[in-house]
Parts: sequence; C-alpha cells; structure tokens
Amino acid sequence: MSDLKLLITGSKGRMGQAIIRAAEAQNVTVASTVDVGDALAPALAKADSVIDFSSHLFTDELLSECLNQKKSLVIGTTGHTNEELGRIREAAKTLPIVFASNYSIGVNTLFWLTRKATELLGPDFDLEVVEMHHRMKKDSPSGTARTLVEILADVRGLEYDKDCKHGRFGDVGARTPKEIGVHAIRGGDVVGDHTVIFANVGERVELTHKASSRDTFATGSVRAARWLEGKPAGMYDMQDVLGLKG
Repeated sequence: MSDLKLLITGSKGRMGQAIIRAAEAQNVTVASTVDVGDALAPALAKADSVIDFSSHLFTDELLSECLNQKKSLVIGTTGHTNEELGRIREAAKTLPIVFASNYSIGVNTLFWLTRKATELLGPDFDLEVVEMHHRMKKDSPSGTARTLVEILADVRGLEYDKDCKHGRFGDVGARTPKEIGVHAIRGGDVVGDHTVIFANVGERVELTHKASSRDTFATGSVRAARWLEGKPAGMYDMQDVLGLKG
C-alpha cells in the first residue's frame, strides 16, 4: 500500500468514481472526497495530494486552498480561460502541479507521434484535427484536441489563436497553407476519439486514438499523483510523468 493519501474532487461523477477505482487498484488510499456542496478545507487537510476532474469553475477555489495547505495537485479539468490558466501557472511557482489535457498513456503517445510526424512530413502537408465526444461534454474543442493543435502549431511556428480554424461555414475561400483546422463532433456516449490528419496531394497520413473507457484516464491520473511525490514546485504534464520529454 502506498503512503500517498488522495483527495478526489467530483467524487460522485463518472470520472470521480473511476479515479476511486483506479486508486484502489494501485493500492493508493483515498483519504477524502468532495463534490458540490461539500466543504473543501477539512477534506483537503486529510490528504497529501488532490486529483481534480470536476470543473474549471472550481479551479480557483481549489488552487487557493492547496496553496494555503501546501498540497500537490493533479488537474484534469479542461475549458479554462486564459486568466484561469495564468493562475494555475502562478500557483505552480509554489506547488508541484501536473496539468494535462489527457492522462491516457495512449493519448500521450499520440502527442509524441504527432510532433514527430509533423517534423518528418514537413510543411507541404495540410493539418486537421477531428475530435468526437459524448453529448454531455460542455467545452469545445476538447482539451486533448487543443493540445494536438498546439503541438502542430509549435512545430510549424504558428499560433493557436491566430492560425487555428474552428470548423468551416459559408464561403471561407480556399484553405491557406498556414491554417490548422479543428472540428468537434458531439453525440451518444463516446468517451473520446481524436484524429490528426496530415493531407498532401496524392497521400494522407492519419493518427487516431479512441478511448472506450474512462478508466484509462483515471489510471493515468493516479500514476501522476504518485509521480508527484517529493517533486519540487513546478508545472508538469503527462509527458514528464511518462518520461517522453527530451
């Protein structure tokens, strides 16, 4: 049994329940849980680290209390505003934080492959990202899709806000060489599908990951919390946890 004690937020939701199961499978103690209406401070006092997959609207309160009690934090929520992202980065100057758009080992392999493929294929290939999630997902595009676009933009020397095209409607003209298209599909109970398309004249390369269970994200988040033990303050992601950087 690991000595690590976890606080799980959003514990009554599907993701929260999956994280509790994953912690049990990895012999990690769930010391406390919180959901809407529960007091955060006393629950956090029982734990060493937090795994949060609740809502970006809860992030500021959680960051404040983690700073107050000096607790490490794994953030899996998406849809943060630029201001909220700035506060996460500021907190990471004091706390060790893993902040990732996706905790699946397979998806993080997709991130790595996307970077390598973009470097190898070069500027002649048009870049598109397509993602599909269940009908209840609120933010668009998904955090994973945004990360994929950011990887593509980084390799190409482009900017997410300037060069990303969210779907297309009407007479938008021919595709420009610089733009990166991203398209969100919603329906049914899809856990998460992501495809990166590299399209050139005469050939096309597609990299796809499909998740059929939330358990893969939950398992990765518990692994991240265990990895954080003893780490200095800083902003980390799953590429750090999995040793895929460098």
